[in-house]
Amino acid sequence: MKIAIAQLNPTIGDLSGNAQTLLEIAQTAANQGVRLLLTPELSLCGYPPRDLLLRPQFIANLAQKLVDLASEFPPQLAVLVGTVEVNPYATEKGEKSLFNSMALLQHGKIERVFHKRLLPTYDVFDEHRYFASGEEANLFVLYGHRTPETHLKIGVTICEDLWNDEQFWGKRTYQVNPLEDLANAQVDLIVNLSASPYTLGKQALRESMLKHCATRYGIPIIYTNQVGGNDDLLFDGCSVAMNRQGEIVTRAKAFGTDLAIAEYDLETQDLTPTTVKPLPSSAEAEIWSALVLGVRDYARKCGFSRAVLGLSGGIDSALVAAIAAEALGRENVLGVLMPSPYSSDHSISDAEQLAQNIGIQSQTLPIEPAMKAYDQLLAPLFAGTEFGIAEENIQSRIRGNLLMAIANKFGYLLLSTGNKSEMAVGYCTLYGDMNGGLAVIADVPKTRVYALCQWLNQEQSLIPPAILTKAPSAELKPGQTDQDSLPPYEILDDILSRLIHHHQSPQEIIAAGHSPQIVQKVSRLVNRAEFKRRQAPPGLKITDRAFGTGWRMPIAVVMGNW
Repeated sequence: MKIAIAQLNPTIGDLSGNAQTLLEIAQTAANQGVRLLLTPELSLCGYPPRDLLLRPQFIANLAQKLVDLASEFPPQLAVLVGTVEVNPYATEKGEKSLFNSMALLQHGKIERVFHKRLLPTYDVFDEHRYFASGEEANLFVLYGHRTPETHLKIGVTICEDLWNDEQFWGKRTYQVNPLEDLANAQVDLIVNLSASPYTLGKQALRESMLKHCATRYGIPIIYTNQVGGNDDLLFDGCSVAMNRQGEIVTRAKAFGTDLAIAEYDLETQDLTPTTVKPLPSSAEAEIWSALVLGVRDYARKCGFSRAVLGLSGGIDSALVAAIAAEALGRENVLGVLMPSPYSSDHSISDAEQLAQNIGIQSQTLPIEPAMKAYDQLLAPLFAGTEFGIAEENIQSRIRGNLLMAIANKFGYLLLSTGNKSEMAVGYCTLYGDMNGGLAVIADVPKTRVYALCQWLNQEQSLIPPAILTKAPSAELKPGQTDQDSLPPYEILDDILSRLIHHHQSPQEIIAAGHSPQIVQKVSRLVNRAEFKRRQAPPGLKITDRAFGTGWRMPIAVVMGNW
């Protein structure tokens, strides 16, 4: 029996477009003799729909679109479609008004609706804001050719329902384990329909967990994941099927839409090998694919076809330019050089060489005349003061203003180029280099930026060698380098990783061997920069702790040694 995984890239709120994609993939699957088609969590409306779920008309339109789909799908095909279902007992029981659901469509109608049982409320997830929990084990019988031997008893789980096996995690996060309930119901196959956001290395964790669950319960599992970028969240796909022995028998593409066919052998009551597509070959390849997908989808889904960014001759803008060219096409990217009197000759030549290597258009706009105009305007007020941070930041804000003007004039998406290390400690200028519609590498530490550029240069010399070797500098005053204000990035990034990702206290970080003065300074900078991060453009999330949807720190706070 053929079971197909539809690894889809929905656009949130585009009910007609998403439905058309579902219809097309269903027809393709039916033509290949597929009996059951699996689609991701909330595949009809896209995940996460967030506060669209508070709009009654959106829910009504979603329900009608599901009815329409049921009548249009090929009659011989059963399809599980991710949707939202109204909770009829919400008022009576004091529950949320909706369920996160999976509808079984076949024979021209909606035959069954299954509700997600475990609702995550951590990191980027906030499902208790909208949904009530399903209370029953979800399963159905997929009928074959009349005889019971050809029937398949299938257990249905939705994303988080799979992530609560106490033997794998060493604890339970929720009171119930839907997999255990399905095993007790003696299902033949478990399917999981997910919209599981990407973070670096997450697929290895998923596959390890799936292997554990398949072997613990002796039940094959098919995991179907969404792919694509939705705002700051990236979805990597990598849908996978495991047999009873925990062996991977089918895997869909990484970071691309796909229709993967899994085969269930009714005699052995197990999944048999089909096509197992490879995962990215390295962490750098994985991150590159994620960021390219994120830029491409953010632009496409927001209605942009072209992008603009500032080219400083530094490594951050070099990486963002390369990503943008890959995502949108090099003919659709404009790099703007904005030298000041403090810009070195090699920074200008490096930026020009980079644009030539990548093949993007470039434009040079010297900012000295604008700097002089600001000096004249502010001279009465700044009289008797020394040149300092205010004057340095004016340069950044002139550049940000020019880039925003270009973006407004021509309808370009402005890409900001700040990395995670800078965002963490506030080494960036509000309304200056932080300007933009998308912060491409805001979740990429500086040391990882270097690693990515070195990886890029293994295949072809895209990033000029001088950009990789010179000391990083904002070049806002003569002879300036980043290390005038910050510790070396190798030290800074390790402290930031301990502080942000591992929630270590300053005392613990000092005990690990870092200088007390540096640790206290970095900790203070991270806390003080929260007001800047709150005003930053959305940044593509590639780690388990990004400055975005899942980061919920107060701005006005007195921090102690925690």
